[in-house]
Order: sequence, then structure tokens, then C-alpha cells
Amino acid sequence: MQSKQANLEKKTSDTKIDLKTIEWNKYMVYIVFVIVFLAFSIFLGNKGFLSSNNLLNILRQTSMISIMAVAGTFVLAAGQIDLTVGAVAAMTAMCVSLVLQSTNSIILALLTGLGFGVICGAVNGFLVTILKIPAFLATLGMMQIIRGSAMWITNTAAVPIKNNQFNSVFGIGSVGGISVLILWTILFYVVGVFLFNKTPFGKHTLATGGNELSAKYSGINTNLIKLKVFIMSGAFAAFAGILYAGRMQSGRYSFGDGDEMSVIAAVVLGGAAMNGGSGSVIGALVGSLLMGIIKNALILAGLSSSQQTIVQGLIIVFAVALSNLSSKKNN
Repeated sequence: MQSKQANLEKKTSDTKIDLKTIEWNKYMVYIVFVIVFLAFSIFLGNKGFLSSNNLLNILRQTSMISIMAVAGTFVLAAGQIDLTVGAVAAMTAMCVSLVLQSTNSIILALLTGLGFGVICGAVNGFLVTILKIPAFLATLGMMQIIRGSAMWITNTAAVPIKNNQFNSVFGIGSVGGISVLILWTILFYVVGVFLFNKTPFGKHTLATGGNELSAKYSGINTNLIKLKVFIMSGAFAAFAGILYAGRMQSGRYSFGDGDEMSVIAAVVLGGAAMNGGSGSVIGALVGSLLMGIIKNALILAGLSSSQQTIVQGLIIVFAVALSNLSSKKNN
């Protein structure tokens, strides 16, 4: 009888969850998301926070950040950083608008925009892997060059897009009542999750960021991996610029201003470490939505744009601090 009781107690103790062994940083963004959503639902419910129109508007507004955050997960997982994504999105929107204005060819406009993004990513990769310039400095310089070029080519003037088909497919249209922006976001996340979790490219990216020397000894071409993630980041940022152009029915140099910080914050909140070796594509999506919800709630609460900027800065500081704390705990 005593032996049976002892066995039962042993099984019970074995099934108990040791809270200390749980890696809370992996689930923090989901916990925070639920808490923030419930809090805003209670305090801002009477201001329309929970209305279907408002929730769909949050999804539409965060689509561009969410798409860039997919590639941002690969970049940070590889131990790199890309500050050009907002500038690339703006310049792409300008290029697409100018091509449509002169030729009205959607295919040519898309090829021009995506080609520009790929070239920018390749240049970033070249600066980091061949010239050995730190990613922060290389992409900071490229960001200034691209942003300045976007302002210069039209002397800061906006370029309207009058092609209704383009605007519908890449901005204001819907399929079955669902915004095309949301559908594009879903498509990019399906691709991103598959690449990150199910392919050698995803595993090699994590290995490169986790321990580059060990990755090299295991036969991984780490420079090629870095080049690929930068090209991916440029291409995804370019597509985000296409969506900006379609949604706003124009190209403006100011599109994507500050998006690089929002992308980094979303990816880090989603579980990526600033020093590489970890990341979650789904976590990045939740991080992006979390920031979108907070921004939307601040607007509903009547905060000024300057106050909203302060809060966004605090979120970025919190995200980086969380990343550093989790890295120290893992070490």
C-alpha cells in the first residue's frame, strides 16, 4: 500500500511544471499581448476599440510593418541589423509611382520596385560580408543615401497613382470582405514560417547568428547566409513600399519613416535576441500587432503625436532590455 502511494506521489511530482525551467522570454509577447488587449478593451471599449472596423483598421495599418518583420526575424537571427527597410519602402513607393505615371504598366512597376529592394539588400550584404563594415553602420549610411534620394528625385513632392487596378490589388481592395493588405500579410507569414522552421536556410540562419565560427566549421557559408538575409530584407521592404503606394494611392518620400525601429522592436518583442541565434516569425507578427494596438489605443485616448512617439520609444527600450535580460539568462 505504501509503495503504491509512493509511486503515485512520484508520478505526481514528475508531472508538476517547474516554473523556473520555463523560458518565459519565448512567451512574453503573447502574455503581454493578451494583457494589453484586455486592458484596452476595458478602458477604451466605449470609444470603439472593440469595433470590427477599428480592429480591421489595426490589421491594415500594421500590414507593412508585419511583412518587413518577417525578413527582420531572419536578419536578427543571423546576428545582423537592417536600418534601411523604411527608406527602401519609401523609395520603392516613389519608383513604382513614377513608373506607373510614365508607362501605366503594373508589371514593369513591380519589377522596378522589387528589383530596387533586391539591389539595396545585395549592397548591404556586400558592405557587411566583403568590406566587413558593421551592419549597424553600413545600413545606417545606406538608409541616409536612400532616404535622401527619395526626397531628391521629386523634390519632396508626392506622386499620385491613378491606376485603379494597382491600387485595388495592392492597397484598397478586398477579397470576400477581407482587405488585400491582410491577405498579403498572411501569405508572407506562411512563406516566412516555412522558410524559418522547415528549411536548411532557416536552420543555417540561426546557426550563423548563434555561433558563426561553429557554423563555419560545420560547413555553412555564413557570408552567403548574411547576403541572403539582407537581400530578403530588401525585397520584403520593397513589397511593403508597394503596399504603401497602393494604400495611399501615391508615392511619398515620408513613407516608412521610423519603420526600421518598429520592425526591430516587433522582432525583438517576438523572441529574437539582438545578438542573434534566436527568433520567431509568429512572435514577430504578434509583436507587430501589439505595437499597432498600442498606437491605435493612444490615438483613441487622445494622446498627441509627440506623446505617441515617446511611448513608442519606451516600447523599443523595453524590447531591447528584454532581449538583453533573456540573453544573460541563457548564458
